[in-house]
Amino acid sequence: MESSLSGIRNLLFDLGGVIIDLDQQRCVDALVALGDTRAKELLGLYGQQGEFMKLEAGEISAAEFLAFMHRRVDQEVPDCKIVEAINAFLVGIPVERLQLLRRLRSRYRVMMLSNTNSIMFDTKIADCFAQEGLTVEDYFDDIFLSYRLKACKPGFEIFERMVASSHIVPQETLFFDDSQKNLETAEALGFRTHLVTPGCDITSFFNSCQ
Repeated sequence: MESSLSGIRNLLFDLGGVIIDLDQQRCVDALVALGDTRAKELLGLYGQQGEFMKLEAGEISAAEFLAFMHRRVDQEVPDCKIVEAINAFLVGIPVERLQLLRRLRSRYRVMMLSNTNSIMFDTKIADCFAQEGLTVEDYFDDIFLSYRLKACKPGFEIFERMVASSHIVPQETLFFDDSQKNLETAEALGFRTHLVTPGCDITSFFNSCQ
């Protein structure tokens, strides 16, 4: 798996587990505290299940998902409490990663390709990217999200729609993801790839390339 920057013009980043740190158990615990004793069935580190997956695939709206969640909890809670529990999945973004993305934009076309949903993206994710007084759009040239594209990784369709929209050349693009399945799909389409692991995040990768 080629991960050098030779010949690379575009950098394509997953969001969760690559840019933003995750804690699945924290989210499960928060949902259980609201009365959803089957919360773990919905959540996975590399892909969600059931209605959560439908939300991320753009098959149902945020309002429809929240209505579904209200039917799962044992007590009447406001929407904001459910949103807060869902967002517990997201730990945050170290500011040095944000600084790295800004630096990389001076040399590369920097893009995001993420399985995510409107609830998280418009609340906690937006807040995480606001640490330097900027918005998420200030860190990427292009942003491609599953719920907008109506397709999810590791399927081929989301990559194909992203390529068609952005007109990038996969062979000139280095894709960073924390899921091997997602990387395998990208490799089959000609992308160069790099697996992000807890011991070697993107900051470590680019520091090693200097």
